[in-house]
Amino acid sequence: MADSFVRVRGAREHNLRTIDVDIPRDALVAFTGVSGSGKSSLAFGTIYAEAQRRYFESVAPYARRLIHQVGAPKVEDITGLPPAVALEQRRSAPTSRSSVGTVTTLSNTLRMLFSRAGDYPQDATERLDSDAFSPNTAAGACPECHGLGTVHRVTEESLVPDPALSLREGAIAAWPGAWQGKNLRDILAALGHDIDRPWRELPRADRDWILFTDEQPVVTVHPVREAGRIQRPYKGQYMSARRYVLHTFADSKSEALRRRVQGFMVAEPCPVCHGRRLRPEALAVTFEGHDIAALAGLPLGALAELLRPTAERTDEEVAPALARDLVARIEVLTELGLGYLSMDRPSPTLSAGELQRLRLATQLRSGLFGVVYVLDEPSAGLHPADTESLLAVLGRLKEAGNSLFVVEHDMDLVRRADWLVDVGPLAGEHGGQVLHSGPVAALADAADSATRRFLFATEPPAARTPRTPSGTLTLRGVTLHNLRGLDAAFPLGVFTAVSGVSGSGKSTLVTRVLAEAVHDHLGTGDDQRDTTDTDGADTGPMARAQLTGAEGLEAIDRLVRVDQKPIGRTPRSNLATYTGLFDAVRKVFAATDEARARGYTAGRFSFNVAAGRCETCQGEGFVAVELLFLPGTYAPCTACHGARYNPETLQITYRERTIADVLAMTVDAAGDFLADVPAAARSLRTLQEVGLGYLRLGQPATELSGGEAQRIKLASELQRTRRGHTLYLLDEPTTGLHPADTEVLLRQLHGLVDAGHTVVVVEHDMGVVAGADHVIDLGPGGGADGGRIVAAGTPAEVAAAPGSRTAPYLARRRARPDAS
Repeated sequence: MADSFVRVRGAREHNLRTIDVDIPRDALVAFTGVSGSGKSSLAFGTIYAEAQRRYFESVAPYARRLIHQVGAPKVEDITGLPPAVALEQRRSAPTSRSSVGTVTTLSNTLRMLFSRAGDYPQDATERLDSDAFSPNTAAGACPECHGLGTVHRVTEESLVPDPALSLREGAIAAWPGAWQGKNLRDILAALGHDIDRPWRELPRADRDWILFTDEQPVVTVHPVREAGRIQRPYKGQYMSARRYVLHTFADSKSEALRRRVQGFMVAEPCPVCHGRRLRPEALAVTFEGHDIAALAGLPLGALAELLRPTAERTDEEVAPALARDLVARIEVLTELGLGYLSMDRPSPTLSAGELQRLRLATQLRSGLFGVVYVLDEPSAGLHPADTESLLAVLGRLKEAGNSLFVVEHDMDLVRRADWLVDVGPLAGEHGGQVLHSGPVAALADAADSATRRFLFATEPPAARTPRTPSGTLTLRGVTLHNLRGLDAAFPLGVFTAVSGVSGSGKSTLVTRVLAEAVHDHLGTGDDQRDTTDTDGADTGPMARAQLTGAEGLEAIDRLVRVDQKPIGRTPRSNLATYTGLFDAVRKVFAATDEARARGYTAGRFSFNVAAGRCETCQGEGFVAVELLFLPGTYAPCTACHGARYNPETLQITYRERTIADVLAMTVDAAGDFLADVPAAARSLRTLQEVGLGYLRLGQPATELSGGEAQRIKLASELQRTRRGHTLYLLDEPTTGLHPADTEVLLRQLHGLVDAGHTVVVVEHDMGVVAGADHVIDLGPGGGADGGRIVAAGTPAEVAAAPGSRTAPYLARRRARPDAS
């Protein structure tokens, strides 16, 4: 009989210690281990990478030459390896034009349905091509909003929030600060406007001209300076507040400036297409009485029901065939708990787990067999109720003749696997060994496994008494997305977990509504720190929540929001630069005798400065490789081999190590090496405290998971001096964490609460929810079936709540730790 195993020999990728392992095909295989142990290096970096390389070898020689620049995985041999498909947690943020329909290609079929089988108006001369039904093409996009559905404008209310102020007192809040704002004010004074009169008392014609004119007059300004300063007149050119805001939002390279002026803009439905994004001739075509924008806006479950009568027809027309395809593909998405999504839902608003499940559903319909699917934490972002559906879908892929290699931390999913590969025992250089490869039950004999005690523990978790709140922050009449007139109370001074199935409104309530309310209360001063990513494609102003009231905001002195978006999108970004510890490292190298003798400053040791960096890769250590018909990737620089610096800079050493050697160190190793450098040691200590000791200082941001990025942001915040009452908001902080790492993270978060602060987390991990002081459970379902608080109280109270889909899983978790 043919060998039914994938046999890996001599794997040395990243921290793997020349390992040999045999893994069965046609099975669900779980790869487990603490974060950084090497399980992804084995599953993705070795097995999938080798399958991909072998496919590349079969393509045209020209393409093969480009692909060789990427390199091969460090492994001696792999036998029995079928073709592989990877479904990773996407690190990059999709563009605002990407949607559920484009990710799943459902929109292609829907456009074809309207093109070929739609009901056209009587005066239509010919059928439209399917491109005419796409807002992302010139043929289909509304010419007014360019297919975005919204237009952005400014109003007097958005530009002047307090009309009681005069121009001198800063009535036009949208104006820039410092000299430029004073310059515009002085120009208005030179033009004869009263800058000391309250804004509301100025004539309407004057107010409209100041805010909205397209004129840019040039006048001589005689500025009033402090005594002793030169009173020199100058020529000043006026720019209206509207012109300044729109120009800055469209053209500024500064993300901070763009975000500032975005707050003075109002997003409104396009007056031509009324938010439907398409040209009138496309919107005139209907199917079952609805235009394509209306169908794309329906929840997928409702869309399937509308199409089902057509799909059940037995005639040979094109409409039934297309409708059957749409209904069949939507049913898979509904089974995966995504029926609440609409086809026009923008991809940037989806979680990484939702995106991966969309791609998983697409693969299930592909009909492939004999393939190895390598999945990266498919349960990420899933409520335990949704995990059941995921297991059913994975089972169907296996029954179709495929192999499933799953990197996973959810112990409930791991218990259902056919085979378990546990990697460890610890992270980084202390991991990289296969501790167990065999049936799940046999892991009980692996003494060094960090996974074992979580997989087989039977003792109930230690009971803890919930903390007593110091107050309450209440939001009333919350309306946004599927939250409709919701009242929500968040106790202060405690640890609150917000739970609920996917799409129930958890992230909307916490990371949007609660965050916005506190942000608005604190204003734009230094009392808040936003660690959310600002490097993505800007989709313009987002819809803001409507509130009828808020109480208790005065108790919050500071707001910290921590999400899972990347800390950067190129290899140039890494944890050393993000946390600021690299500044201290560069100063240490600049202070060496040799550096001083050569006149090297700290700037010389930055890979962003021309003097010190390798010019071949511009200091990135990698060069971009375009693979023509495949997504681009990065390969090590052929000049510096990933060191980032030129040879002269690398001649400077500190304790016999170059600056490149330090960037190659793990956080744990650097903690010892830089123990006597206080600024660096503090940052390294906080990174270790959140369980990131295994990461390399210079590890590119493109290699970091969403959970790792979130913990880097949290560590960056923890090293700061905390003052006043801080509200910490975290969105699924345990995503991508092994249960052992979750314990480390929770110690830090509970430590913040013990210090008098408030922590609110959106979370699916029942262990985290069970250990909270207070739980707010949303639901009962997702989308239109959610958006309500179905239970709130202590974990014990929510575990007993009727009508909560979380309750039975929370009750099981409180009873024993190995029940998810």
